[in-house]
Amino acid sequence: MKRTSMATDLDAANAGEIVILNGWVNTRRDHGGLIFIDLRDRSGIIQVVFSPEVNQEAFRLAEQVRSEYVVAVKGEVRHRPAETENPNLKTGKIEVYAEKMEVLNSAKTPPFYIEDHIDVDEILRLKYRYLDLRRPEMRENLMFRHRVIKSMRDYLDKKGFIEIETPILAKSTPEGARDYLVPSRVHPGEFFALPQSPQTFKQLLMVAGMEKYFQIARCFRDEDLRADRQPEFTQLDMEMSFVDEEDIMQLVEEMIALVLREAAGREIVTPFPRLTYDEAMARYGSDKPDLRFDLPIIELTELMRGVEFKVFSGAIEAGGVVRAINARGCASFARREIDELGQMAVENGAKGMAWIVVTENELKSPITKFFKPEQIERVLQAVEAQPGDLILFGADRADIVARVLGNLRLELARKLNLIDETRLDFTWVVDFPLLEWDDEEKRWSAVHHMFTSPRPADVPLLDENPGASKARAYDLVLNGTEIGGGSIRIHRKDVQQKMFSLLGMSLEEAKDKFGYMLDAFEYGTPPHGGIAFGIDRLVMILAGRHSIRDVIAFPKTQSASCPMTAAPSSVSGKQLRELAIKIREK
Repeated sequence: MKRTSMATDLDAANAGEIVILNGWVNTRRDHGGLIFIDLRDRSGIIQVVFSPEVNQEAFRLAEQVRSEYVVAVKGEVRHRPAETENPNLKTGKIEVYAEKMEVLNSAKTPPFYIEDHIDVDEILRLKYRYLDLRRPEMRENLMFRHRVIKSMRDYLDKKGFIEIETPILAKSTPEGARDYLVPSRVHPGEFFALPQSPQTFKQLLMVAGMEKYFQIARCFRDEDLRADRQPEFTQLDMEMSFVDEEDIMQLVEEMIALVLREAAGREIVTPFPRLTYDEAMARYGSDKPDLRFDLPIIELTELMRGVEFKVFSGAIEAGGVVRAINARGCASFARREIDELGQMAVENGAKGMAWIVVTENELKSPITKFFKPEQIERVLQAVEAQPGDLILFGADRADIVARVLGNLRLELARKLNLIDETRLDFTWVVDFPLLEWDDEEKRWSAVHHMFTSPRPADVPLLDENPGASKARAYDLVLNGTEIGGGSIRIHRKDVQQKMFSLLGMSLEEAKDKFGYMLDAFEYGTPPHGGIAFGIDRLVMILAGRHSIRDVIAFPKTQSASCPMTAAPSSVSGKQLRELAIKIREK
């Protein structure tokens, strides 16, 4: 009873053939004289008919099996009667008349239905993940993920890249997210770290002359989780020598277009649009803007300079900005709805939120009395206001206004159903700042990471005005989510040491953490750069899901635990003693 074909490999052309199918009982229907079983395997479902006139023993067994039993069936492929064809099934025009069946294993009643669109608590689904993955939509998610990764591999192979695995047990360099630490038994009191990315290793591969490297890399970060984060995740990691930003972005666009064509059957337009970091923050309030809808943020700072309304003029005098969003058609919002938007603004760092309702006959607002008529008219012209619009203002430091209006923009888009869920809007964000000031640490920190190169013209600024230097970095954004980020790297030892110094790292500390890399830079390091893609996020968006847990076979919960295996868990005292570790009482 060894399988001769998968369920959906069969069609009307196979009528009359004797086949053997292996799989699970999806559903069973007893119609008295006949029993119908929908047999499911990885490919899909086919209907099997059991008749006592064909085989009495097979019919008797069919009376006993239940959903999720594992069975093998031998029978003849026949055309279904026209009136019983099922257009919802790939195999809906045929059925198999069973001549023999073997029960390979029985099954308990599952804790939830093995079907799509079930309303079941996610923790229960994760506890019985092996059953959850039997559901067609979950199975298709993993098969789609496979097709995406295969397309990436095939493309890069044709472009001359080689796939190289880098170490999982590495040196701890706690910058940014926390490391997951692994104690060493052989070296008591010392620890490996699981890699947050293969960054230093892929750069060393460029020093080694590999020139074009890629890896489907497992990475680990001990950080607070969200719907699009996991403690362990997968990224497509790439690095190239003798390239610039244009080379990398063009290669990525070609690859993404091919992946969508082969894995999803979709065509996209290239090249992707580009936004500078400053443009993205000013116009959309985010360095990962969602471009599926318009609703831009409008600059009003110069128009508001010197007005009597001290909230605006005072913010400008303090070096801040005044910007606004025109929520078209939202003048009908109740005061409660406007107050909810104001509360959201406060939660994002604003001291409050000014607003103007534009009607056919008047402007409704508590702030218009502070403005001269010509000042109000200039504002209305700047935001292209029409009767029925609601103007929302932000006045503060540029970063606060960006955050406040950026989040209000997204909330309004959701509230007004402006987002077309079928669209794929890619954009590059470029010209990031190289550094940002950390008020708590009283030092500079890297906007991307410490190996990102400044623009050549900005290298002198590292001594004169570090905050003004721009990075040779580029992020790829899809529908408001960063799916990939990369940069041209520093390849000179003196510049890398300068970067370490700016980040508050002493020469001794730099040698301790990255001495091997600085040493390597003395042996002929080529100019190089790369990019990494979050495969989980990319597949999530392309598959139309809202959580990366839906496209990962065995994900963790938002508390970084696994309900199925009960990991993490305690270990024996013997294991701890071998590792020279003592656990402090909680």
